[in-house]
Amino acid sequence: MTVRAYVLIQTEVGKAAAVASQIGALEGIVSADDVTGPYDVVVRVEAASMDELGRLVVGQVQAIDGITKTTTMPVVNL
Repeated sequence: MTVRAYVLIQTEVGKAAAVASQIGALEGIVSADDVTGPYDVVVRVEAASMDELGRLVVGQVQAIDGITKTTTMPVVNL
């Protein structure tokens, strides 16, 4: 079963493009887009499990310089 999620990211001023570019190069990232509004980057992620999703977000995404906050929203199938 594949776990899909969206990660909403706030960055330091002027860092959105660099953050999106670095995240887009990570394995498991489907897309990383600069956006306007309360968040600066929106990321689509796919992982094999919730644990793998957590490791990707906490271990790799949050380690990228310029990120100030992430909000992870797993997709549910109702």
